[in-house]
Amino acid sequence: MNGPFDFTVALGDDALIAAQRLAEWTTRAPEMEEDIALANIALDQLGAARLLLSYAGELEGAGRDEDALAYLRDDREFRNVLLVELPNGDFAVTMAKLFFLAAYQVPLYTALAGCADERLAAIGAKARKESSYHLDHGSLWVKRLGDGTEESHRRMQAAVDHVWPYTHELFVADPAAPVDPATLRQAFDDTVGPVLAEATLSRPEGGWAPGGGRAGVHTEHLSYLLAEMQVLHRAHPGAAW
Repeated sequence: MNGPFDFTVALGDDALIAAQRLAEWTTRAPEMEEDIALANIALDQLGAARLLLSYAGELEGAGRDEDALAYLRDDREFRNVLLVELPNGDFAVTMAKLFFLAAYQVPLYTALAGCADERLAAIGAKARKESSYHLDHGSLWVKRLGDGTEESHRRMQAAVDHVWPYTHELFVADPAAPVDPATLRQAFDDTVGPVLAEATLSRPEGGWAPGGGRAGVHTEHLSYLLAEMQVLHRAHPGAAW
């Protein structure tokens, strides 16, 4: 990433794609209450995405608003981490993704709330409160499934093993950014470690660390997600209610 625009649009893309994935659980969650909870978390992410992408458009100065950035870019122009674009998988995979993302976003938005950029600081102050709830929700499910039945433990461990390699991309150093992601790793580890231990889950060892999302190199999953997300806007350009 290079400059305030790249940093801001990357965070906005993380939130936008996370929101789209979580929204896919609507009417499909294992419990009615969870259906509502995931929809609300998706709306929180979408709200953060709107604020970030609106500001990114202003920073860019090219006349693109939040809608143009969300709906009129191709996959190579998106700067989200690969973690958020991964398919939902089973419920355990979704909870692993939610937990790890929130464990990163809480210290991120907390640090952002104290940065010199007033707009980003305001966004961080608002979003950190919502992210704290996301972290609590994800943590409860990770512990519930990890320390539950033999089958739920097996599937939660498999989900953690599957998602973990994608967490490393969250902390790629960017010293010029308003908040250097590399400085957030310790807070992430301090949050994740005790939850995995209580859930009787093993933290995966280091190794494969896929990346490229911040540079616009994505998995094929993002292309399919964008095709669904953008189809209405692209089919009726400029339409208004």
